[in-house]
Parts: sequence; C-alpha cells; structure tokens
Amino acid sequence: MSVRFDDIGNRLKAFRLGSGLSAEEIAQKLGISRTALYRFEKGELAKIETLENLAELLQVSVPTLLGVGVEYVASAVSYFERMRQIEETAEHIIVLAGPISYVLSSDAFDAALGDVLRESVPESDKNERALAQIEELMEVLRQRKQCYRRRQPAIVNLISAAEMQRFLHNGLVGRLDLPDALRRQRRALARAEAEHFITLMENEPIGVQIGIVLDTLPHTSFQIFRQPDRQILVLSPFRLGEEPNIRVGVAMITSAPEALALHEKMARELWASALKGPAAVRFMRAMTQKMAGA
Repeated sequence: MSVRFDDIGNRLKAFRLGSGLSAEEIAQKLGISRTALYRFEKGELAKIETLENLAELLQVSVPTLLGVGVEYVASAVSYFERMRQIEETAEHIIVLAGPISYVLSSDAFDAALGDVLRESVPESDKNERALAQIEELMEVLRQRKQCYRRRQPAIVNLISAAEMQRFLHNGLVGRLDLPDALRRQRRALARAEAEHFITLMENEPIGVQIGIVLDTLPHTSFQIFRQPDRQILVLSPFRLGEEPNIRVGVAMITSAPEALALHEKMARELWASALKGPAAVRFMRAMTQKMAGA
C-alpha cells in the first residue's frame, strides 16, 4: 500500500482539532515551530520520531495517523473534519446517517443546530472547553456544506422512516426535557426540515437521490465515498439532529475491500427496497401531516 503524505497531514489536522490543543501548544510540546507543524499538516514528510511523538500527544496510534488498516476516531470534531477532507475529492457519496444527510439539510437546520448540540451536553459537563468544541464543530460543518454546494458530488441518501418519525415527534432537540413552548417550536423546525426533503424528492435535482427505507436499520451510520482513485467506508456513532451524539463513541474509517463490499451490498439492497420518487413523496407527506396533528 502506497503512503499518501497529504492524507497523513489531513489526519494530523483532524486529530489536532479534536485534541483541544492549539497549534502553538502542540509545537511547543514537540519542540518544533508552529510553521513546521503546519507544513506537516499540508503533507510535508516528517521524521518517524516526530510522528511517534505526535501520535502520543494526540492520543492516537501511529498506524491510525498513517492510515494503515482502520483509522479510529474518538472525537466528533476530528470525525467531522475527516468527513470534510474526504468530501473535498469525493465524486459519489452513499449516506445512511439518520435521519437525514447533513450536507442536504436546509440553512434553517444549521441555524438551530448549534443550540441543539449545546442542549445535548449534560449540565454537569457544560464547561468552557465543551462549548468551545461545539463552536469548532459548527465551523467544520459549515465548511462541509459550502464544499458540497460548490462541488455538488452525486449523493444517495437513505432515510430511515422510523428515525424520521421520531424526529418529527421529538423535534429538533438536544434533549427531551425542554419547556413545552420550545418543544413546539422545535417540532415545527423538524416538520419544516421534512418539507425541505420532500421538496428535494419532488424536484429531483441532478445528482441527488433520496430513498425512504421502511425496514429496521442499524443504529451505527455509514457512508461510502468514491474518489477518483479509491473508495472509503466510514462507520460512525456520531449523530446530528435526531438524538444527537457528539460526545461518546469511536468512528472507523477504512478502505478495506471486504468491509467496502459488504456495506455496498447492504446499500444496494436497501436502495432496491426503498420508496423512491412519487411514492416516497406521498409517504413523507402523509407522515408529516399525521405527526403535525399528533
């Protein structure tokens, strides 16, 4: 397997962002300049001793930093930064990440998401660092959406009907014990987001395919990215929107042929059985109207 130094630099940046340490702090701890660290993040070759020290400081393994085998990511900030990096060159994306694909979501979803993620942090853990990481995460997400809208790679979004129903019932919330007035407002936002996806299904923009899956789906989301020279599989416990989770879990990123083949087969089977086109629009509209009257 050939080593891609630009990928090593991308991983280094992602894990640095998720570590909570600034570039200045890392450079100081390693005894190098901040300029040298930024050069490493742009793909410049680093000594193996430096990579080992970086891996230890960022609390990842050297194989993960090198991208050998499976890349394990325990930080939501690092994970979504890796998604941003991978999407920069992706030509086709398959998404099963409930209840909706973030890059297809509306601007109104973005406007509320920061509050939703802050709500999801328990009061006992709501310190300055935790809130700062949410701001870092939101910036990464904004960059992801800008990249998608600029490049517009083809995307297949598999939506779980059960997860969409919970989303409409609970609303766009970070926790369930919110005041009634706020819950009503967030349910309205969830309905508006469902309408946004109904509009996408009706208009069928080039490169966007959406299917509604009625079968039970795994809780762990996955995405398959096709780049010009390879495919990448991502499995993640991190979630946005419905029952958000940006605090606990380990994502996995790999190009292992067997893992890719198994998940591609799953995606094909789910797509074949999914509601699409007018049938999906009718189903979503009926669900949205039913939940509005519930």
